[in-house]
Amino acid sequence: MSVTIVEHPLAAEHLRHLRHKNTARDDFRRHLDGLTSVLLTQALADATCVPADVETPLGTAGASRLEPMPAIVPVVRAGLGMLEAALRLLPVAPVGFVGMRRIEADQGVGHECYLESLPSELEGRPVVVLDPMLATGGSAAEVLRLVAAAGAGPLTLVCALAAPEGVEALRSAAEVHVVTGALDSHLDERKFIVPGLGDAGDRLYGLA
Repeated sequence: MSVTIVEHPLAAEHLRHLRHKNTARDDFRRHLDGLTSVLLTQALADATCVPADVETPLGTAGASRLEPMPAIVPVVRAGLGMLEAALRLLPVAPVGFVGMRRIEADQGVGHECYLESLPSELEGRPVVVLDPMLATGGSAAEVLRLVAAAGAGPLTLVCALAAPEGVEALRSAAEVHVVTGALDSHLDERKFIVPGLGDAGDRLYGLA
């Protein structure tokens, strides 16, 4: 497992707006989209390419193409806020969906998978999982397990923010490259990232 913290001025600018408690929903969506573009560009920096020369109006130009084309798997619901940016960069990529529900109980926070819809052609294909927050790592580990079980790899998790607890949980659970905008301080008693940005799903789609 490896972790890349993207220290790019554009990533920092988008993240500043995402963190602000008074950022309106439309702006939150716009800045998550922008941050995703920056993070995914970094995540694909070492993607496999093959030669693919093209004919220009004036001759032949050396070129390359992504091969194999990565698949994209947003974690429903918050990961959907990152999908449009990913599809702008990879418009022909196959897309799958995994839905994870946060369960809060007296014994702690857990997660339940309620949706699994993965492309059929994942064998040997790199996969980028999209989820704004890597908190406890429980839901990310389950999604990565499902994708790996389909024969996919290598695996990359792109998230806006990560907590140390989530990173440590993935070290023993998955072979994955985590690409994030920041590694925050810790999780609070409710297992939210501190200082974080609140509940990304609520800020994208809910009443927060």
